[in-house]
Amino acid sequence: MTTETITTDAGDARVTWHRAPRGARLVLALGHGAGGGIEARDLQALAAVLPAHGVSVALVEQPWRVAGKKVAPAPKTLDTGWRGVWPALTAPGLPVIAGGRSAGARVACRTAGELGARAVLALSFPLHPPGRPERSRADELLGAGAPTLVVQGGNDPFGRPEEFPAGTYELVGVPHGDHGFAVPGRAGITQEEAVAVVTDAVVRWSGSLG
Repeated sequence: MTTETITTDAGDARVTWHRAPRGARLVLALGHGAGGGIEARDLQALAAVLPAHGVSVALVEQPWRVAGKKVAPAPKTLDTGWRGVWPALTAPGLPVIAGGRSAGARVACRTAGELGARAVLALSFPLHPPGRPERSRADELLGAGAPTLVVQGGNDPFGRPEEFPAGTYELVGVPHGDHGFAVPGRAGITQEEAVAVVTDAVVRWSGSLG
């Protein structure tokens, strides 16, 4: 694991690399959400699992998080920070999957086309604010312009799997999972099994990308 600080127009960002030990074929870049950082269970699980499958994982901390701020800035500023780290993500000379959870997934979708991402991974995509399905953000997801995998908790208040519109993307549901893929004790699925749904889906999908 190595960490580098990258200066962007939104401030200093940080990238923590979990590199494939042999013959990496892809880079998976993962941004965090507005309510937390790269310590999120799904991001950490992917960083632990994917390198053994030839995918180097780069966990990207947005400048606001590096600076110790408590509140995420406007989407435009998040996009600026993401664009600023992109040259470091492409430096290994491999195709890059743009990914993230929640707000980070929105950033990946909005910028994938212009940055030339090989594909998009959207974890817990916030389809709408809780209780406000009329305020859909589906246009961001549908406009990603690259092969896209959505992994969504079955009880995510920001959008359950059945709420998502038809599209060319693939969607995998995590049974009983909330926005952070946490599952209740009575769910009939353990927390470890729920996280494995996420990692297994991404391993399979990334393998199809070449």
